Amino acid sequence: MSDNLSRLLKPQSIAVIGGGAWCANVIRECRKIGFAGDIWPVHPKRSEVGGVAAYASIDVLPSAPDAAFVGVNREVTVEAVRQLAERGTSGAVCFASGFQEAQAELGNGADLQAALLAAAGQMRILGPNCYGFINALDGAALWPDHHGMTQVESGVAILTQSSNIALNLTMQTRGLPIAYLGTVGNQAQTDLAELGMAVLDDPRVTALGLHIEGIADIRRFEALAAKAFNLGKRIVALKVGASEQASAATISHTASLAGSDAGARALLARLGIAQVGTLAGLLEALKVLNCSGPLEHGGIASMSCSGGEASLMADSVLGSNLYFPALGADQEEALRTALGPKVALANPLDYHTYIWNDGPAMTACFSAMMATGALALGVVVLDFPRLDRCDAAEWDRVTDAVVATAKETGRTMAVLASLPETMPEHVAQDLMARGVIPLSGIGEALEGLSAAVWLGAHGPASTPILRPQNGAGSATGTGDAADTQSILSEGAAKATLAEHGLMVPLSRRVCSVEEAANAAQEIGFPVVLKGEGFAHKTEAGAVKVNLCSPSDVIEAAEAMAAQDYLVEQMISGALAEVLVGVTRDPAHGYVLTLGAGGVLTELMQDTMSLLLPVDERGLVSALETLRIAPLLSGYRGAEAADVKAIVNAVLAVQDYVIAHAGAVGEVEINPLLCLPKGAVAVDALIRLEKQA
Repeated sequence: MSDNLSRLLKPQSIAVIGGGAWCANVIRECRKIGFAGDIWPVHPKRSEVGGVAAYASIDVLPSAPDAAFVGVNREVTVEAVRQLAERGTSGAVCFASGFQEAQAELGNGADLQAALLAAAGQMRILGPNCYGFINALDGAALWPDHHGMTQVESGVAILTQSSNIALNLTMQTRGLPIAYLGTVGNQAQTDLAELGMAVLDDPRVTALGLHIEGIADIRRFEALAAKAFNLGKRIVALKVGASEQASAATISHTASLAGSDAGARALLARLGIAQVGTLAGLLEALKVLNCSGPLEHGGIASMSCSGGEASLMADSVLGSNLYFPALGADQEEALRTALGPKVALANPLDYHTYIWNDGPAMTACFSAMMATGALALGVVVLDFPRLDRCDAAEWDRVTDAVVATAKETGRTMAVLASLPETMPEHVAQDLMARGVIPLSGIGEALEGLSAAVWLGAHGPASTPILRPQNGAGSATGTGDAADTQSILSEGAAKATLAEHGLMVPLSRRVCSVEEAANAAQEIGFPVVLKGEGFAHKTEAGAVKVNLCSPSDVIEAAEAMAAQDYLVEQMISGALAEVLVGVTRDPAHGYVLTLGAGGVLTELMQDTMSLLLPVDERGLVSALETLRIAPLLSGYRGAEAADVKAIVNAVLAVQDYVIAHAGAVGEVEINPLLCLPKGAVAVDALIRLEKQA
């Protein structure tokens, strides 16, 4: 089937099934992009479609087409696909909607989609409910609407599920060469990952951009990420579904399982796929990757003839992985020679207007700034005037100086317009052709640069993502099969996790007030008393700490009025409280969440998510990203927490989840008390899923 997909993307002959305006548009767009092969419209009653002579049926076509655009209603689509497959067609775009994505509304969408897949057999299909694709390298477009692409010799590939998003991206005027643009709609057969692997095989493709609503097959996404990395190409993605509204829209629009946003972000990070938050940032990141590939680090130089622009640049990188290294002595000496005594030297640099319109002087200035190994990129901020009202010859001298600097120093250079509209498309294209990155808009440009820096430091993980497996055996530690959904009591959860190496307090589970007092004496005071059967024990008053006598225990137990109690050793001296949670995400696998724990967990919202399995190094890095990291490392002279013990606690939870991946729905420890020596789980929850 992979050969069929290749022939679909690079067809020599195209059949257009249907006679409506959409089908006529396909013929128009094929000619516009420069398609030189055969186009065969098929319609039982029309003699021509879009100005091209039509055939009455698929059976009478001159030969089996390499590709077909099926632009008829959903029922007829199934039959047309069957006939195309029987004829030996390599692949087809299924334009019609009303399949799986409309199951809730129509009731038979799922059945019809299953019939479509059966009809296709080994023939490749894109969709249904999609526009198709544009191949701007070879001049082929199975695309039923206007688009803004022209033929290119090389460039990036952009793939989406949303046809309208794809159409909008073709209209960009940022100078980005788009080699392939493809949509997959419902991903009924061919998903983003498979289409991505097909376009990455083309040596003319430099990078891959994805707009993701839902991921159909994680294993294929893992293969896509590995393939891109091995080919020396990188992937950047915009994943939607962070909001409840977006998630709901995704399900209704694509019939894809969006899964949790945290799981999706953790998945992409694990696969070495950079993430952006806007379409503009996606385009700017792809521009950087197309021109230079990933950046080695975030050290950049900014040069402009305005103090306002220099300040704006300095402020704009705050909170990102980009930074402006301080000037070295050699830089300062060379800059002083180029700029004279009146200019304050710094990075970002305001080189003033003393050298404006002086090409050699600007080249000397920019080259002096780049005379250090501490920089991954040099950025010259330059906004072009309106070309319909102004002469831009002086601005052209600045870009010439940037190009000369890149050639003289061998360093990567960029020209950044603070507003997208002040970077004319022909200027961006000219800069790119001359080896300089054109960046449009400070916010989106820095977002793109940040993604390129992240890619320079990350690649796909070598170990496969842990997926839930049915029939993994008991998850309770008692030998009983977890065949129903249930929640283990706190005591049972701790005992189970302790079998896998988690440190827990000494404890006794009792059924009466008297037994609680006796258990406390056995454990040794002070103790903690907890009443069982409460969803949120703290809010219910079912937790009492620092009880120092039998009478204290009796008084606390009587006030709780619980049926059962848990008496525990009191753990003191905690330097921080950490949340450790694992949830079974149906779309992405098991998601590990680390964060600030205790009663303020929801208020602080200080978390980091990863996908299992994780290793010690990854856990340490994750802990260092939390806002409570200073507490763990020893804040203001305080003792440092035992980070290795924290890591071992997380690995113990992971060991349990891996051993019982068919049954575990959720595990939570909150809090894990982080001590100078050790880390102890004082509360735990395990939720078991019903096994298939």
